[in-house]
Amino acid sequence: MTRTSPALLLALCIAAALPIGCRSSSPSPYVNQPSIRRDTDRAQKLAAEAVDLMEKDPQRAEKLLRDALAADLYHGPSHNNLGVLLLERGDLYEAANEFEWARRLMPGHPDPRMNLALTLEKAGRVDEALAQYRRALEVHPGHRPTVQALTRLEVRARRVSDETLQRLATLSLEGEDEAWRRWARGVLINLNTNHDSGAGPLPIDSDR
Repeated sequence: MTRTSPALLLALCIAAALPIGCRSSSPSPYVNQPSIRRDTDRAQKLAAEAVDLMEKDPQRAEKLLRDALAADLYHGPSHNNLGVLLLERGDLYEAANEFEWARRLMPGHPDPRMNLALTLEKAGRVDEALAQYRRALEVHPGHRPTVQALTRLEVRARRVSDETLQRLATLSLEGEDEAWRRWARGVLINLNTNHDSGAGPLPIDSDR
């Protein structure tokens, strides 16, 4: 999943919560707010501080991101990065809600769309996850993390197409690290072997 650095991004509409097959344990913190305050400078400062803490102190990072959103509800990177923390601890409904906000607030950025797709994938909603990955690539063609995630899911879900094979060939040479390149090569070998023997494709999930 991808984190974004703080930036000033405005939106004209508010995202509704996206149900993904699990119930929220609490109502959205953004429902029935008496007023919308905008202190974007403070939100950016808090969000930047949170980024440095997301791995080593996620609880503190979450508080900073919620404070950032209290300062400016329309700060897209804060919604995205809060969604990352929620997704990492398994709060899929709340994570999807944050990524929906970020997606609308950051219309030209692939990260919220890719992260929403990851959330849908974890929830077992394969078709919707595939659609979101493809939308992320419409916004940012060639975005490598999305290309990798989309290709991985197509292989796992046995949705391999000619486009999948083309992406696998590219990833076998240009994956972001050796593990991805090795995975892509292994899948291509597996698919070719099963094609020659007349058997159906068998996804390879080692390393990914």
